Amino acid sequence: MKNKVNRRSFLKCLGCSTAAILSSQTDLLPEIVGGIQNACAFDYTKELSSVEARHYRKLETGGIECDLCPRHCRITDMERGYCGVRENRSDIYYTLVYGLPCAINIDPIEKKPLFHFYPGTSAFSLATAGCNVNCKFCQNWDISQSRPEQTNNIALPPNEAVNICLQRKVPTIAYTYSEPVIFYEYMYDTAKLGHEKAVKSVMITGGYIEEKPYAD
Repeated sequence: MKNKVNRRSFLKCLGCSTAAILSSQTDLLPEIVGGIQNACAFDYTKELSSVEARHYRKLETGGIECDLCPRHCRITDMERGYCGVRENRSDIYYTLVYGLPCAINIDPIEKKPLFHFYPGTSAFSLATAGCNVNCKFCQNWDISQSRPEQTNNIALPPNEAVNICLQRKVPTIAYTYSEPVIFYEYMYDTAKLGHEKAVKSVMITGGYIEEKPYAD
């Protein structure tokens, strides 16, 4: 007759196993996170970017209309669109998160999840605050539903993001965690520079984007 496991024994074994897993994961953190930080000496910053956004137009009646996603936000002076990371300043539209990711990590490419794209390799993942949708099931709501003033942002321009991949022999940059559409300019420039250095790019997105920026 097989030995029965009571509830107390099960929970005890589960607790021991969980502790062992967490301990092993903690041992890995200095190599992953610390290694990246030592390589690039990241600086956290409260400053927001003021890079002119793409895919918007000025309205004859004043203000601008954003043509990046199907929301087509109409934005008056010193106001922001739905995503919270793009602002109208005197009828010039700016992205506030260019080169300012609030989340970075080196992940297995399968975590993206991609079934058969350079299997067994890693991807340098990055994300900024903000999103153009509000999913109730979002795993990363704490950054996707935040404005850039509410997150801890790292000064990481496109060339430094690509250099991380070259230094650590990571073949891919993944724009992920929040919604890459809303940091379109940052993603576009990083991907273009990465392409010149043979670094691949993948975009994990809800796809809520207009046809023209998508085609670009």
